[in-house]
Order: sequence, then C-alpha cells, then structure tokens
Amino acid sequence: MSARFEELDWRPTPMGEISLRRRRDPVTGEDVYEVKLGDEFLMSSLFTAGEIALTRLGLAALPGAELDVVVGGLGLGYTAGAALDDPRVRSLIVVDALGEVIDWHRRGLVPLGAALAGDPRCRLVHGDFFALAADPQGWDPQAPGRRFHAVLLDVDHSPRHVLHPTHAALYQPAGLRALADRLHPDGVFALWSNDPPDAEFGAVLAEVFADSAAHVVDFDNPLQGGTATNTVYVARKPGDPAS
Repeated sequence: MSARFEELDWRPTPMGEISLRRRRDPVTGEDVYEVKLGDEFLMSSLFTAGEIALTRLGLAALPGAELDVVVGGLGLGYTAGAALDDPRVRSLIVVDALGEVIDWHRRGLVPLGAALAGDPRCRLVHGDFFALAADPQGWDPQAPGRRFHAVLLDVDHSPRHVLHPTHAALYQPAGLRALADRLHPDGVFALWSNDPPDAEFGAVLAEVFADSAAHVVDFDNPLQGGTATNTVYVARKPGDPAS
C-alpha cells in the first residue's frame, strides 16, 4: 500500500509543469494515479472508461486481423493498453509530445507502464502527433509514409478545447484529409472528447470520411456522484474502388 499522497515525478516542459502523483482513495483503499499540467488535471486512473471505449469502438469498426494502429497521446496508457488487449493488433505506435510521460512508462511509475514498454508489438515514440499527422512522412520514423488501419486520438479535451493552438488545424477538413491519407482504405479514425457530441465537428468529419458517428460513453463519477459522459467519434475512410 502506498502513502496517502505521493508526488512521483514533476518536470518543467514546453507545455508547462507536468506532474504525476499517486494518492490513496479513502473509500476503496486503492491507489489513484493523476496527471496535472500546471494547475489543470489532465487525467486520472479513476476515469478510464472513455479511453478504453475509444479503442474498443474504433477497432470494432474494422474488419479482419493483422491490424496496425497508431495512438495519439500516451497518458496513463489505457487507450494503448486496450489496443494491445485486442489479439488482432500486430503493431502499435504510441506518439506523445512529452518525453517525460514516456519515461514514466519505461520506469514503471504507472500501472500499465511495464506492460506497454515491454510488449514487442508496441513502440513509444516521442513526437508531436499533430505535426506528424500533417507531414507526409507520418508517425513511424522507421517507415516514412507508412499507412495504418486505425488512428486513435486522445490528447485534447475536445475539438473545440485544445491543449495548444497548433492542434486546432487537425480538426478542420484539410487537417483531417492529411490524417486520412495515412489510413488504409476502410481505415478508421477515432477521437475521444470530453464534450457532448458536436454537430459542427460531425459535419466536418462527414465532409472527409465515408461515414462517421458520435458515441456517448456513460460512466460512474465517484467524485461528483452520479454519471458522467464522454464522446467517442468514429469515422471510416472510403474503401478502395478497385476492390
């Protein structure tokens, strides 16, 4: 059992001061891991339903096996962990702009860290997911221009509430078209959002992808009581007309 509260790491970064802390839940007695950027809470191991649903809903839309997947945003690792739980996934690249977060996993400071860092299917890549999405070289430094079956993104609070102004371009038609170029035909882009379904963003998805849907994910909120919700958008690239 850990101490009641412990700061496991604190680092200055270009995006602000980031910290990882662990506290004991007074009700369950279990350890809760939390990440803060400055004074803002980014994530907590209390709330993982949306991150896991992002992967499950995204990959459920894909036929076949031998899937190559990219996850944008490592965080506490629940989106990536759910991807590795799917036996169809043969390779996973997880891109995070903060090398400090990748280091937490490699050092085993977070619960899923050792499993992610030690899985031969998984590579943790330090880079700007958004800049690489717009770059024809893409997210895999070992295979420039490589295509994937699914891209799962969990970085910003929502398409309207981004962590950095440079992220906003991805959620526009040109940014999504560049991302879609990195997908195989019938490939899937899935996005986590903390906001309710956004009809305006849904229209942008419909402009670029063959079909798309917004899924509302309900989960218990032990801090505020009752039920909270996230949104997961799932969009599919058009198939290959030749097939």
